[in-house]
Amino acid sequence: MWLLLLEAGLAVSLLIFIVWWTMISGKKPDHSQPRQLPPKDDQTN
Repeated sequence: MWLLLLEAGLAVSLLIFIVWWTMISGKKPDHSQPRQLPPKDDQTN
């Protein structure tokens, strides 16, 4: 009986770890500010 509880606990722990890994740890930083482009060279002849 204790072996079944141990296995169920490990399965739940693995499920929680996978959900945490994909949702929380995998978040990219939010770059909502637009990138500033370098000034263009004006090459008019």
